[in-house]
Amino acid sequence: MSRIGKKPINIPESVDVKIEGSQLTVKGPKGELNLDIHPMVKIEQKDGQLEVTIKNPEDKNEKALWGLFGSLVKNMIDGVTEGFEKKLEIVGIGYKAELKGDNLVLNVGYSHPVEFKIPQGITVAIDKNIITITGIDKQLVGEIAANIRKVRKPEPYKGKGIKYVDEIIIKKVGNAAGKGEE
Repeated sequence: MSRIGKKPINIPESVDVKIEGSQLTVKGPKGELNLDIHPMVKIEQKDGQLEVTIKNPEDKNEKALWGLFGSLVKNMIDGVTEGFEKKLEIVGIGYKAELKGDNLVLNVGYSHPVEFKIPQGITVAIDKNIITITGIDKQLVGEIAANIRKVRKPEPYKGKGIKYVDEIIIKKVGNAAGKGEE
C-alpha cells in the first residue's frame, strides 16, 4: 500500500479545488494549475481534504500511480499557496547573467552570449552571481533550473560553471606536469 498516496491532503482556506471528470483544477492566491487524472486513479474531496485512491490496490503499477498522484496533488496545492524556488550560482571570472526582456542572457566563457527564453509563469531574478527561479509549478521550476545549469555545467578542476547554490562540487587534483623521471 502506498504510504504517500493513502495520506489525505489538507486543502487550505485560500485554495479552491474543482474535480471535473478527469481534470483536477487547483486555484490559489498565486495562480491556477491543472492536472489530467489517470483513469486508474480516483480523487475525492471530503471535509476540506482530498483523498487519492486507486481501483486495484494489489497491482504494483497502480500502487506507483497512487503515490505519484498523491505527490502531484500536494505539490499543486503547495505551489498555488507558497510557490517554489530554485537558486543557481555562477562561478567563474567574467561569468555573468543579465535579463533582457523575457530572455536570460548568460556570458559563461563561450565566444558568444547564450540567450535563454524564460517561459510564461516563471520569474527570474538576478543578484550578482545568484540566479533565482520562482514559479507555482514545481516541475517547470526544476526543469528550467536544470536547463540553465546545462548551459555550462560546473567542471571538476576549477569549479567554474553554473551550479545549484547547495550543490557541492568535488574538485579533482590536476595532472602534475613536468615531474618526469628518467
